[in-house]
Amino acid sequence: MSQINKLKIFNDPIYGFITIPNALIYDLIQHPYFQRLRRISQMGLSYLVYPGANHTRFHHALGCLHLMQKAVDVLRFKGVFISPEEENALYIAILLHDIGHGPFSHAMEKSIVENVHHEEISLLFMNQLNLEFNGQLSLAIQVFMGEYHRKFMLQLISSQLDMDRMDYLKRDSFYSGVAEGNVNSERLIQMMTVVEDYLVIEEKGIYSVEKFLMSRRLMYWQAYLHKTSLVAELILMKILKRAKELTLKGVQLPCSEPLLFFMQNKVTIATFNAETLDLFAQLDDFDIIGALKSWQKHDDFILSSLSKMIVNRDLLKIKLTSEKVAIEDLQPLKERFAVENNISLLETNYFIFKGKIKNQAYSKEAEPIRILKKDSTIEDVIESSDQLNLKSLSKLVTKYYICFPKQLL
Repeated sequence: MSQINKLKIFNDPIYGFITIPNALIYDLIQHPYFQRLRRISQMGLSYLVYPGANHTRFHHALGCLHLMQKAVDVLRFKGVFISPEEENALYIAILLHDIGHGPFSHAMEKSIVENVHHEEISLLFMNQLNLEFNGQLSLAIQVFMGEYHRKFMLQLISSQLDMDRMDYLKRDSFYSGVAEGNVNSERLIQMMTVVEDYLVIEEKGIYSVEKFLMSRRLMYWQAYLHKTSLVAELILMKILKRAKELTLKGVQLPCSEPLLFFMQNKVTIATFNAETLDLFAQLDDFDIIGALKSWQKHDDFILSSLSKMIVNRDLLKIKLTSEKVAIEDLQPLKERFAVENNISLLETNYFIFKGKIKNQAYSKEAEPIRILKKDSTIEDVIESSDQLNLKSLSKLVTKYYICFPKQLL
C-alpha cells in the first residue's frame, strides 16, 4: 500500500509557495470541514463591486498559516522559546480560526441563526475535530480561547496586529484591486519580538504599523463597507429572514436540506449540537445561490423581488449620510411603495429601512499594539507615533444609511 506524501506545497499568488509543515496539518486541511471553506467566499458579496474578489476562506486560512510559520521562525531567531507542541498549536489555531464562517460570511449570523457568532462555531468545529484526532488539538483550543499562559500566542492569532488581519488585508487588496489595502506583512513580522510575554514591534517598524492601520481604515470604507457591498449583504439578510418566516408558516420553499433545517428550526448556541454542526458543515455559498435562483420565481412578491435583486445585481438604492435618519422620514416612501405593490406597511420594511455602520481602525480599549523603544521602554503605538492622523484612527466613525427601491427616486 503506497504512502501519501503529506508534505505538500500550495502555489499562492501572494506569497509564492506555502508549505504544509506536518502530517497533522495536512490531515486537517483534507478534512471535509476545512475543504468546505473552498466554497465560502472571503469577501461575501463584494464581487458585485469588485469582479476579481472571488477568493475564498480556504485561500485566506492557508495564507494565515504561512504567515504564522514566518512569525515562529522570526521569534525563534530572536531567542523566544517556542516548543514544537506550541508551534503546532499556533499553526492549528490560525488554520482553523475562520472554519465557523457560514455562507457569504456574516449574512447568516444575522438572519437564520439566532446571533450565533462564527467564532463560537469555529470552536465547536475545533472541539469536534479534537475528538476525531484523539486530543491532538487540545493545546490549540486552549490558545484559541485565550486560556494558555503565554499571552503572546493569542496575540498572534487574535489581536489588533495578528496574522489574520495581515493576510486578509493583503489578500483582499490583491483580489479586489483596492491597492490602498496592501500591507507589508513581511516587514511587520520581521519587526516582531516578545517582551515580558507580550508581542511587541521594534521601534524601527513603527511606520509599517502606521501603514497597516491606515490600510485597514481605507479597506473598510472602500471595500468591506462599500455601499454596494453593504446593500447587497443587507438584501441577502432580508431574503433569508423572509424565507425563514415563510417556512415557519408552512410554505414549501425549494432549497437544500441543510438550508431547510436552519430555516425550520430556531438555532442558538445552546441548541448547536453535533447533528446541527454536521448540517452546518454542509452549508456553503452554493446553497444560497441555488436557493436564490429558485426563489426569484416564487409567488411571494417579497421573496421573489429581493432574490432577483441579488441574482441580477439590480439592488436597492442606498444613501449614506453623517446625520442620523429619523424613522418618520421613511414613512412617505413606505406608504407609496405599499400602495404601488399591494403589500402591507409592515411588509415594506423588507424594502425600505435604515441603519448605521461603524469604522474604527484602532481601538484604545482593546489589547494595544506595543512598540519597543530603543531605550527598552514599551509604549502604545498611538503614543509612539509622530503621525497626528494615527490618533484620529482610534476615533469611532459612524455613518448612517437608508435603503429604498430605485423607482421611489
